Amino acid sequence: MNNSTLPLTVKRSIEMLGLFLVGALVLMASDVIMPLILSFFLSLVLLPVCRFLVKYKVPRVLAIVLSILLLVIIVAFFAWLFFMQINKLIVDFPTIRDNLTQHVNNLSAWIDKKGHFSTQEQTKIINEQSNKLLNYAGGVLGGVATSATSVLLFFGLIPIYIFFLMYYKNLLLNFVFLWFKQCHHEKVQDVMHETEAIIKSYIGGLIIQITYMTLLMGIALTIFGIPHAILIAIIFAFLNLIPYIGALIGNLIGVLLTISSSQELGPVFTVLIVIAVVQFLDNNILMPRIVGSKVKINALASIVAVFVGGKLAGISGMFLSLPILAIFKIIFDRTEMFRQWGVLFGEEQPPASPLQTPAAEIAEETPRPAEGENR
Repeated sequence: MNNSTLPLTVKRSIEMLGLFLVGALVLMASDVIMPLILSFFLSLVLLPVCRFLVKYKVPRVLAIVLSILLLVIIVAFFAWLFFMQINKLIVDFPTIRDNLTQHVNNLSAWIDKKGHFSTQEQTKIINEQSNKLLNYAGGVLGGVATSATSVLLFFGLIPIYIFFLMYYKNLLLNFVFLWFKQCHHEKVQDVMHETEAIIKSYIGGLIIQITYMTLLMGIALTIFGIPHAILIAIIFAFLNLIPYIGALIGNLIGVLLTISSSQELGPVFTVLIVIAVVQFLDNNILMPRIVGSKVKINALASIVAVFVGGKLAGISGMFLSLPILAIFKIIFDRTEMFRQWGVLFGEEQPPASPLQTPAAEIAEETPRPAEGENR
């Protein structure tokens, strides 16, 4: 039966059922699906490097291996830099302990003065909460071995997936085209080209973003004499990859590291100001020039996607939620059956309320693919 002959309610029921099944599949097999999706995105970013090497007569298999090796070197450099800073933090642990003790004593004296809670009462409350925290931490530590194994498996699979995705690229493309009729191949080709351009722009932009945010924030905090400036910069740069939520957590960790490394509160405000300035430059000047994505996702859809991705697949789901949503929007904008979902995810607002606009005018004003594309 042709989709156009199905009743509208049946179409919408199929859509919601498909949405539910996709969510259930991701939830049950996230350990397999998320590395595969990330590997697909990274393989698109590495394709220009591979093509460049092949152009200069490097064997294709060797070109793929060298491209992956370049990615491994970049990741290894950031990992080395991060663990070097963690080592410095461990060396400063006695100072951190003394600073935290002083801050706790000052807070205790302030509470005693303002809230009339004696030191003994505060100690009792702290002990009760500490016991709860220790019990919770024990449960968390019980799963550390499993988590470590999952992380190693996650990152161990990625180079293997990337190699085979790049090696069997033509076979996979042929598989996709065979799903569609010949008359739709031009539209499928447009979707693939735009998807490749957006993923390259997004992932490549994030790599550049991590680099310059680490440099800008690290240099600025070092100039102001903030302890562990590079560590704060690295943590914030990577957490900032998680839309909306990451920046908030990065600010919190930066404040905690600063408080634990200093007996004064002034450096805390310095860290917050530097983070705010660097983030303003990133959001309004640097990233718009680096990431030239043609697909715009509205803030509501972005936030919902981040939380849903986190619920289904953890941190990797939060990180990959926006590029996945962008790909879906590209596909939805070019299909009549799912065009309303593309409108829902986009930024283009109707000029008038649909409650006051005839249905025919709404249909005419709904954004469609650019001219020259197959419909």
